[in-house]
Amino acid sequence: MNTQATTAAPINSSMRWVRWANLAFMLYVLLVAVSMVSSGFKWSVGEQAKTLFEFASHPVAGLMIGLVATSLIQSSSTVTSIIVGLVAGGLPVETAIPMVMGANIGTTVTNTLVSLGHARCKDEFRRAFESATVHDFFNLLAVAIFLPLEMMFGILEKISSWLVSPMMGAGDMSMKGLNFMKPLTKPAVEIVKGPLEALGNMGGVILIFIGIALIFVAITAMGKLMRSLMVGRAREILKSAIGHGPVHGIASGTVVTVLVQSSSTTTSLMVPLVGTGVLKVRDVYPFTLGANIGTCITALLAATAISGDNAIFALQIALVHLSFNILATLFIFGTPVLRELPLKAAFYLSELASKNKAAVAGYLGLVFVAIPGSILAFTA
Repeated sequence: MNTQATTAAPINSSMRWVRWANLAFMLYVLLVAVSMVSSGFKWSVGEQAKTLFEFASHPVAGLMIGLVATSLIQSSSTVTSIIVGLVAGGLPVETAIPMVMGANIGTTVTNTLVSLGHARCKDEFRRAFESATVHDFFNLLAVAIFLPLEMMFGILEKISSWLVSPMMGAGDMSMKGLNFMKPLTKPAVEIVKGPLEALGNMGGVILIFIGIALIFVAITAMGKLMRSLMVGRAREILKSAIGHGPVHGIASGTVVTVLVQSSSTTTSLMVPLVGTGVLKVRDVYPFTLGANIGTCITALLAATAISGDNAIFALQIALVHLSFNILATLFIFGTPVLRELPLKAAFYLSELASKNKAAVAGYLGLVFVAIPGSILAFTA
């Protein structure tokens, strides 16, 4: 028995090291993939980037693009990483900001789908659906407040510009001086780019799609690896996170989401716990807000892969994502009247859905399909 015990530990330890090595490799793949999107965008459209995205120049259209893309891909981390690459390739920051906001809304559809697993029991489903949609309504309220403010005053653009301003000077504080990732990512990008050069501008388009596919693969793999490596630690944080006050809940939600690299995973964990009556919606509410903040880590990591003149703007849009989620949490959760609105809206909709399941289909179809589709069709 002792021999078995002593031989099992090294195997577990070696497997853990293999997973950490795979995680490091997938992070490298993510950085290379974002560089591919950036390089391919510059290559295929050059100075015509602004013209290419004229259909998204209206903030509401940009918001819907981010919403629809995230609803389809089911990962705000993937969409924001792609946006970072596009900004590095020439997409204007002001055009990208509403897309980032839309990604926040689109990622919430996962929770709603998870809540359908409780549909057989009316009371369980009501609680689960309420837990799922409180995240939706918070993000919808955040966009309803901050998108008009951004359109009128450009507050997120100004805040993020101020945050990156120390890196825009000359000398060692410049973004060029801080870019230590270029020597690591450039060889891999060139290997893929080389055979495509004979295709002209089409090669740039292909490079973008390869980059997007690799971003999706890397983030999916990173999420699985992080969950396997951190499941015990994340569980411990999860157990101690609920019921110890809103600040503790927000901080714990941030940490757990950084550990598992997916806000959808973090918030979806809460749905069955609320559905079965283990937790209350009001208790998990702050935790989901922390998940919004924690998911910003992926875009910040992606921004470190960017080189060239637009590197500073790639970092800026990643900081826009972080600033938006922090400001929304401080303003909405810090204002008692606003804090209650997502809870009340989620309660009302869950009561309606528990009586008539068609309300669920109507809600999903309206928020994630009909409204975005009609706006995009109108602005196209």
